[in-house]
Amino acid sequence: MSEIIETDVVIVGAGPAGLFAVFELGLLDIRSHLIDILPRAGGQCSELYPEKPIYDIPGLPVVTGQGLTEDLLKQIEPFNPTFHFNEMVETLQSVGTEDKPSFIVTTDAGKKFQSKVVIVAAGGGSFQPKKPPIPEIDAYENKSVFYPRRRMEDFDDKDVVIVGGGDSALDWTLNLQPVAKSLTLVHRRDAFRAAPHSVKAMHDLAAQGKISFKLGQITHVAGANGELRSATLKSNDGVEAQLPCDRLVPFFG
Repeated sequence: MSEIIETDVVIVGAGPAGLFAVFELGLLDIRSHLIDILPRAGGQCSELYPEKPIYDIPGLPVVTGQGLTEDLLKQIEPFNPTFHFNEMVETLQSVGTEDKPSFIVTTDAGKKFQSKVVIVAAGGGSFQPKKPPIPEIDAYENKSVFYPRRRMEDFDDKDVVIVGGGDSALDWTLNLQPVAKSLTLVHRRDAFRAAPHSVKAMHDLAAQGKISFKLGQITHVAGANGELRSATLKSNDGVEAQLPCDRLVPFFG
């Protein structure tokens, strides 16, 4: 049986909410351990848009996702939290009483934690990409097909195809347009799950000829040695066309 790690609080999720919880707990001299499935702190801010400007953080007119993460890590340094990365919480068991609550948290790495409080700051849950149903896409992953989009320089002077209609897809369309050689946004319908301001900005860029917006789905990719050269677009009326594509960024789920 693995040794039980005892702490005051277990925080599930090391994104901005989890990191700031460490700060607030630290002010009260409360110890914490953080568990996250990712290999680093920052959550969605670091994985989806590390270089994207963020404008809705109180007290900060503008900050990037990575900048916010680094500032939060610096803020909690005095409290010495313990991080457990690349681990997913599998079970949560109440072992205390109403007067003296206590919980056992178990991860997929076999670690067990006992704490008085468990804070779930996991956002949308374990952050794992849902892969699109495109044949042989595995051969291009992390070379020219990207799920976590960490570095904008990976797209510099490339023919970029972004697939999706949510906030992340629209945000990356707007932020990559200035650096990409060409950019095509593909979505299955002309309705979006994104902020109206972002949708309008995307349509404005399309009207100016700075990006292309296509209705349909990507059904095949072609290339060699992990490097893409084209993607097949199947439009909603069944017509297929080849798009120049050095970099494919699918946002599925």
